[in-house]
Amino acid sequence: EDANFPMDSFTLRGLVALEDPPKEGVLDAVEKIAMAGARTIMVTGDHPATAEAIAKRIGIIPATADDDDVECAAGDFRVVTGQQLEQHMPTLDDFTPESLDKNETPEVAFFWRHCVEHTRVFARVSPMHKRAIIRSYQQIGGHIVAMTGDGVNDAPALKEAEVGIAMGIRGTEVAKEAADIVLLDDDLQSVVAGIEQGRLCSENLRKSIMYTLCSKLPQVLPTFAELIGIPSALTAAQVLLIDIGTDIWTAIAFACQPAEGELMRRKPRHPQRDRMVDGSVLFYSYGYVGIVQSVACWVVFMGVMPKMYEFFALQKHPTEYSVADTVADSAGMTAYYWTLVLGQVGAALACTTTRQSALWKWAPNKWLTLCIVMELLLALLVIMWSPLQQLFKTRELTLCQLAAGTAGFVIITLAEEARKGWLRWQDRADRKVHEA
Repeated sequence: EDANFPMDSFTLRGLVALEDPPKEGVLDAVEKIAMAGARTIMVTGDHPATAEAIAKRIGIIPATADDDDVECAAGDFRVVTGQQLEQHMPTLDDFTPESLDKNETPEVAFFWRHCVEHTRVFARVSPMHKRAIIRSYQQIGGHIVAMTGDGVNDAPALKEAEVGIAMGIRGTEVAKEAADIVLLDDDLQSVVAGIEQGRLCSENLRKSIMYTLCSKLPQVLPTFAELIGIPSALTAAQVLLIDIGTDIWTAIAFACQPAEGELMRRKPRHPQRDRMVDGSVLFYSYGYVGIVQSVACWVVFMGVMPKMYEFFALQKHPTEYSVADTVADSAGMTAYYWTLVLGQVGAALACTTTRQSALWKWAPNKWLTLCIVMELLLALLVIMWSPLQQLFKTRELTLCQLAAGTAGFVIITLAEEARKGWLRWQDRADRKVHEA
C-alpha cells in the first residue's frame, strides 16, 4: 500500500529472493546496549516489513513484543513509516513539549510522544525525517542521542545528534566530516566497546576526584586547631609533600583501574543532570573517609604522642618550648603526617571499586600498586633520613608509634569492605526478587 513505484500492469515471470543477513555479533551488541540502559532504534529506507523482520532477528524489537504487554499495547507505534512521519510533522519543527501542546494538534503531540516511547523501527524515511526523529528524542524524551550513518543523506542527522558516528570503510567523506566519531571497522560492537571505555574513563575520573578530596579535611583542620591552642600538627611543607609526593601520582594511577563487573549494567549517566562531583562524592570524601582520617590522626597526635595534650592543656606557646619540647613537637607532627599518609593508602584502596571487594580488584592495577609502594617508601624516608628530617621538621618514630599510625588505614579498609559486602548482598537480593 505504501510502495513508491507502480504495482499494476505486471506479468508474473518468477520470484527472486535476496538476503542481506545481519553482521556477526550484532545481536550480542544490541543485547549489551540494552543491558547498559540504552535503546537501539533502527532508522532505514527499507520496506517496513523487511525492517521489522531484521529488527526482530537482531533483538531491536523484543521477542516478547507479541505478548499481551506494554509493547503489544503500543504495537501500532512499534514500526513507523516515513509517510506517517510526514503526516504528523510539527509546523514549526519544534518538538519541545511546550510547543507541541501549544502549537500542534493533540493528535500530533500524541503521535510523537508515543514514537519516542514505543517505536523501535522507522522505515521508508527521508534524510529530513532522520533529523526530525533525533530532535524528537532530544526534546521530548530528554535523551542523549548517538546516530550512525554512512551516506551523504545521513550528514544532517549526524550533525544534529550529540554523537555522530560515521562508517570508516563504506562511509562517504561527507558523512565522516559531519560525524564526531569514525568507526574504522564499521562494526556495532566497536560502539559497545566505546560506550564501555567512556564509562570506564568517567568512573575512574570520579574515583580519582573522590580519592584526592579525602585528605583535604585532615590537612586543613590543623590550621584551625592552632586557633584554640592545639600544637601545630602539620607544617606547610608537609601538606605540600602529601599533595605532591603522595596524592597526585596515586590519583593519576586511577586512570589505569580496570572496569568493574557491573559497569555495563548501570543506567547511563546524563551529562546535564548527573554531575560527576555530586553530593554523594562530597559526602564520601569529606563526611565519611575524611572524618575517619581526621579522627585517626588526632587520636594518634593527642593520645599516643607524648606531651601533645600537655602542650594544649597548658596552652604552651612554641616560643616557650625547650629543646626536648621541640623534639616532641616535631615527633607529634611526624605521627600526624604518617597517619594521614596511611589513611590515604586506605582511601586509595577504598576508591578503587564501588561494590566489588577492593582487595580483589586492586592488584591488577600495577601502577596504583607501584604508587602506593613509592609513597610509603617516601614517607619512611622523610621520617628516617636526617637530611629530610631537617627539611620537613620530622623525627624518627618508634615501632609502636608507627603501628599506631595504621589506625586510619585499618578502619577505612574494614569499614569499606563491610559496606561493599552489604551492597553486594542487597544487589543479589534485588536480582532474586526481580527473577521471581
